[in-house]
Amino acid sequence: MMNRFVLAFAILGLAAASAATYRVTLSQPSRIEGKQLKAGEYRLNVADSKLTIVSGKESVEVPVKIQNGETKFDSTAVRYTGTGDKVSIQEIRLGGTKTTLLFVEQTGL
Repeated sequence: MMNRFVLAFAILGLAAASAATYRVTLSQPSRIEGKQLKAGEYRLNVADSKLTIVSGKESVEVPVKIQNGETKFDSTAVRYTGTGDKVSIQEIRLGGTKTTLLFVEQTGL
């Protein structure tokens, strides 16, 4: 019984370790994968080529390309594309890391 308990926690620990978590603030309402996101703070969970954007009880899961650069970013930055109420997120540069999250070009904005 104790062995199963330890094994369950070991597996849970490995699953948690494989996903990285970051925080980002969106300065304006934005679209990603057809979902509208309000301006505000979000938690980003990155695992493999998948990003989950979480705010409270709501979440959006999107495919993402992870690109590692040469130097660390001083702060987290969001790059937008579009104008007016048709703004979408193009990339997120994660502060304190060399990582950029690139989003697939979104059509039909």
